[in-house]
Amino acid sequence: MASTGIHHITAVAGNPRRNHRFYRDILGLRLVKKTVNFDDPTVYHLYYGDESGQPGTILTFFPWEDLQSGKPDRGQVVAVSFSIPTGSEAFWLNHLQDQSIETEPPFERFGKKIIGLQDPDGLHLELVIDPGTDESRGWDGGPLPAEHAIRGIHGATLAEKDYRATARLLEEDLGFSLTNQLDNRYCYQTNSDYGSVIEIIDQFGPKGRPGRGTVHHIAFRAENQEQQQLMRQQLLNKGYYVTETKDRDYFTSIYFHEPGGVLFEIATDPPGFTRDEELESLGSSLQLPNWLENQRHRIEAELPPLS
Repeated sequence: MASTGIHHITAVAGNPRRNHRFYRDILGLRLVKKTVNFDDPTVYHLYYGDESGQPGTILTFFPWEDLQSGKPDRGQVVAVSFSIPTGSEAFWLNHLQDQSIETEPPFERFGKKIIGLQDPDGLHLELVIDPGTDESRGWDGGPLPAEHAIRGIHGATLAEKDYRATARLLEEDLGFSLTNQLDNRYCYQTNSDYGSVIEIIDQFGPKGRPGRGTVHHIAFRAENQEQQQLMRQQLLNKGYYVTETKDRDYFTSIYFHEPGGVLFEIATDPPGFTRDEELESLGSSLQLPNWLENQRHRIEAELPPLS
């Protein structure tokens, strides 16, 4: 019943055009779906990933322009990491410098070289040189050379007051195992090509504040709805409050808060992002759920153009 890793990560942004330019033109991700926040259709929901939007490659955004800046701290995700292939360090350092993006000097953690940076809203990102992705193919239709392109989500870092309850959840219910530890940082991993790493920093500082530049939730993979419901029942049996199933068009979802306060989701792999667009045209037009189609004219008029 365990998950096979991260399905997607959803964060909060400010200006949608600035967000689109950064993740498409600078990081080279593909906009695989342009839709709206189903709970607030006045706001985009933008999905970025690899060529087809495979589970484990997706970072999504709710761009609320008028929202205050957040403060990523205890009880939140404090970093999102992407996997890049070996031999790509020099390319990325030069590329980011050319784009006037400040980076941290490359450093090593748990045996992997990392380049740290921030997106325009202050979300902390890491590019992790991951030999496990060397055999995978980068998007050859993107703005960056395919041999150096981001392959997918590497993982996420959580900041906790006490890591132990969250660690039990990862190990007993979500299919992760402790693979490494460095001081108060614990590394948990599952067997997946992408989205296989969760790191926890224990005894973190002050409580964080949601807003622009913070992560809204992390979604973990379920193979199908049957597995999703088995996982839901297992979580309910342990005392978690878990929502009913919600249809998100491209997957179904259930939500609950992990012991440290981070919102977790379990999302199904199917049906995927080609259910309403062909692979070649993913993200090229605004897609709306059926129940919002009768409001398309108003919604399109209120949403700002992305380019």
